Amino acid sequence: MINWSAHAVKIGAFLTMLATGWAAALPGDLPAEVERAAAAFSFARQPLNAADGGRGVREVAPAYQDIRHWISSVGAAVALSDLDGNSRSDDVCLVDPRTDTVTLQPAPQTQDRYPPISLVPSGLPYDPTMAPMGCVPADYDDDGATDVLVYYWGRSPVLFLRGDGPLTGPAAFTPRELVQPFQVWNTNALSLADVDGDGRTDLIVGNYFPDGARVLDPAARSGPELRMQASMSNATNGGSNRVLLSRGGGTYAEAAGAFEQEVADGWTLAIGAQDLDGDGLPELYIANDFAPDHLLRNRSRPGEVSFEVTRGPRHVTTPKSKVLGQDSFKGMGVAFADLNGDEFSDILVSNITQEYGLLESNFAWVSGRGRVFDDAGTAFYTDESEALGLSRSGWGWDIKAGDFDGDGVNEILQATGFLRGTVNRWADLQELAMTNDDLLANPAMWPDFHPDADISGDNANPFFVRLPGGRYADVSQAVGVADPGASRGIATADVDHDGRLDFAVANQWRQSHFYRNTGPGRPPFLGLQLMRPAGGCSSNAEALSPAIGATVRLASGAQGTRTGQVYPANGHAGVAAAELMFALRAGTTSVPVEVTWRDTCGRTRTAAVDLAPGWHRLRLGDDRSITPVTEGTP
Repeated sequence: MINWSAHAVKIGAFLTMLATGWAAALPGDLPAEVERAAAAFSFARQPLNAADGGRGVREVAPAYQDIRHWISSVGAAVALSDLDGNSRSDDVCLVDPRTDTVTLQPAPQTQDRYPPISLVPSGLPYDPTMAPMGCVPADYDDDGATDVLVYYWGRSPVLFLRGDGPLTGPAAFTPRELVQPFQVWNTNALSLADVDGDGRTDLIVGNYFPDGARVLDPAARSGPELRMQASMSNATNGGSNRVLLSRGGGTYAEAAGAFEQEVADGWTLAIGAQDLDGDGLPELYIANDFAPDHLLRNRSRPGEVSFEVTRGPRHVTTPKSKVLGQDSFKGMGVAFADLNGDEFSDILVSNITQEYGLLESNFAWVSGRGRVFDDAGTAFYTDESEALGLSRSGWGWDIKAGDFDGDGVNEILQATGFLRGTVNRWADLQELAMTNDDLLANPAMWPDFHPDADISGDNANPFFVRLPGGRYADVSQAVGVADPGASRGIATADVDHDGRLDFAVANQWRQSHFYRNTGPGRPPFLGLQLMRPAGGCSSNAEALSPAIGATVRLASGAQGTRTGQVYPANGHAGVAAAELMFALRAGTTSVPVEVTWRDTCGRTRTAAVDLAPGWHRLRLGDDRSITPVTEGTP
């Protein structure tokens, strides 16, 4: 008698081997293709700070003393923006953890327009138990000038409001508390978006360690707030994430209950905002270190913040950790790009992908079905990172997408690396990963991570280029941007308005750099700075502020329809310029551009304009008008 059950087991095992072999035999990158792809790029690297910063580890609370290298693993950040009002995003805000400084300075080779400015919250509570973690330039008080928000470990963020005088020193900025009185937060991500659709730009704050935890205070007594995560994959005992609604004039009020508990108290390292369903309200992607990431559908109304937690579909071949909203990976960065040309934004997420260490997977959440959400809370995104060649890179952090060679296809740049030291501590980390959750939150139960610890310390930043077959290949070594070490934030901008996208990288405990795009050729392009009247609802002020959340739809013949959205502060510790760039076909003399935005009263407006190639600064009016700005035009 035939034992069909045994045969079924054998057949199942055979099919599993076939599937495993097929997955292991995914097509590699042909060297000739990679060489040809790399030839379109070149960059000139220039320093942003001193080569020797001295310190390589922080002072920490006694509870964290034996894992102080781990605790010291974040804090480098960078932003590119227009601080001096010259209509170019050629100014740098750099956070250097070696000195705990926040410095504003012109980008290299953009003239010495003002001396470097150090932002210190003078007159506000500030001491060595507090350290800057990131800086986000924007117009926070609605006067048309670019201010800077700095967020920290050890205290709530500080607004540095730009005055009327010249940009000649620290006196050009007045520090002011974001929340009154200040609170002990440990912030690692902050994004900008009009969350409730009232026409004002709000703040989404992602906190890491629990509120009240004095992580960097060597005199802090051990208490319940000085803890680590309660799980490696489902921890909700971190700091509280918040939405702060703008009330105008640089004042903000917290939207109580904006997030459900599973979203509010994750260990958040990155936040992304993007209007995914075209209703004019930004969805949020919350990337958590020790808990599932969350894609939140925005159901808000003016003054009332409401989000729906969504989940991706799961298929018979889909592991749980590859389902959107159910992953157990370590979300470290997030960016948006249309990877499949369907005019819907796809989502790129950095995770830990260290071979022979902790091999998770980066995510490339690609939209499907011609829509994003249904009414049952499903978000139609599936992870296609392996098929696209984006699944592995190292210990990932910030991630950015941009068209660096002007061919209409986005490249993808990622910051990587964790702890740089002399002793490989991956075995200790793997032991930690198997620790019982009941012990994990107690830092005394952790293996030692002293200053000599090395965990993925020599990762090189990848630069992914799409090959003709559709897969991406890392050409970072060939184009000279594969700097080894521990990187954190990435900022992008066309600083000199030559139509070639530049970028800056903030590095942890080593020198940070700016990369000027020196690629061959000067393909035609369209650059857009979309501005709204400053000053609130129905303002007729001449001063203008970037129209955060504005969407552009560009129909360009053979290159198809492309879209872009103005959300500069997405990701981890890197803030891009608040502008958009599109590649154009050779010979283009005019291109129709459709712009959709919320005016200063919160009304959705759409208008079209024909534009010639080059940079344009446009005023988006409350009366549906789009007007070129002549004074100060780039």
